[in-house]
Amino acid sequence: MGKTLFDKVWDSHVVDRIKDGPDILYIDKHLIHEVTSPQAFSELKNRNIPVFRPNQIVATADHNVPTLNQHLPIQDALSRKQVAQLNENCVEHGIELYGLGHPYQGIVHVIGPELGITQPGMTMVCGDSHTSTHGAFGSIAFGIGTSQVAQVFASQCLLVDKPKSMRITVNGQLSPGVHPKDVVLYIIAQLGTDAGTGHFVEFAGSVFEQMSMEGRMTVCNMSIEMGARGGMIAPDETTYSYVKGKEFAPTGVKLDQKIAYWKTLPSDNDAQFDQEYRFEASNIRPMVTYGTNPGMGIGIGETIPNESGASFEKSLSYMGFKKGDSLENLPINYVFIGSCTNSRIEDFRAASEYIKGKQKAPNVHALIVPGSQQVAKQIEEEGLKDVFEAAGFEIRQAGCSACLAMNEDKIPAGEYCVSTSNRNFEGRQGPGARTILASPITAAAAAVEGKIVDCTQI
Repeated sequence: MGKTLFDKVWDSHVVDRIKDGPDILYIDKHLIHEVTSPQAFSELKNRNIPVFRPNQIVATADHNVPTLNQHLPIQDALSRKQVAQLNENCVEHGIELYGLGHPYQGIVHVIGPELGITQPGMTMVCGDSHTSTHGAFGSIAFGIGTSQVAQVFASQCLLVDKPKSMRITVNGQLSPGVHPKDVVLYIIAQLGTDAGTGHFVEFAGSVFEQMSMEGRMTVCNMSIEMGARGGMIAPDETTYSYVKGKEFAPTGVKLDQKIAYWKTLPSDNDAQFDQEYRFEASNIRPMVTYGTNPGMGIGIGETIPNESGASFEKSLSYMGFKKGDSLENLPINYVFIGSCTNSRIEDFRAASEYIKGKQKAPNVHALIVPGSQQVAKQIEEEGLKDVFEAAGFEIRQAGCSACLAMNEDKIPAGEYCVSTSNRNFEGRQGPGARTILASPITAAAAAVEGKIVDCTQI
């Protein structure tokens, strides 16, 4: 029987297997930031254990950083302390840090791919659930807890049970205006937020094969929102072309050797998956969420389903919606285009293309937050900054920003925010904030119109 992409990468990284227990999995790259690493560093210090392989760790500051005046001292005391602690720990242990002011600083799941740190066939971990983003390259990438961060620091390995495998196939042609974000929101809405529990998901089919790497990253980023341990897409020519020329990507003969290996990774034709689902691309339309988990999604123009249950009722109450409501033409005052899901240059190109020559609605506060310093530079060099500013959008500096309200960028209580982020939990964007997840194009259209609209119908 053939092997899946997941099996090939996993099995090649198993150092040992514990009888009736977990595997010992070797980790190629460990990404860290200021939020989950301090406790792990403290554990090492308390046990007098050195960092085993600091050269395989990359650090950046992203969650707590302000997106205004990054050249000034951070005002929030806790954020300032966490960023300072990351600096101290990285210096002490010889770890590469892309901190504030560094040209490579940015959201950890944006800088890894854009710098060529993320490559096919790797195992990658980070103390952040959306590490699944890197699976777009055909790598096994997943989030870990603080004690596991310390485990990788100390040994470059993890004790972990091997997940089951799932394949989600989407074939056909997407309608114009349907973004990769819509594809993954549709899948989660169809399957639910616990469908992937205990599984690693491979996304397959013509829709993903035709996607750019940025689109694939958006999809794998949100695989965690259907309960999966992570998501993967088989590497192909699109992958190789993206990796080539990146700062830390292999070159010359080494690159040729890597690509020869990467070509062996896609799932064998006779590979068996523990679970399979199939969808037709033509059924997918621009999506929005109406509740407080990413699975509560509908196509724009569709109505909130007539479901029952205490959690469903509580969610609708929090959002101020009723069963049977449509979100089309819902007035909104806040728009956020950013986060590790949708803050790459392709996302801003798509948004600016829609916005060009238009003005945002006067009541709308619209934030554009690049995922990295490099993306910010591209926005300026390509003239997108001029488009956004002419339309009344506010461009910020790189960081996680209003995705999770661990910084100054918060949505006021009771306000709706059309957001390109990944989670719409209660209070995720600020106490009492009401988050509606959408694609960059849908978010841009909402900012211009002052309400939720189907941009494919305008």
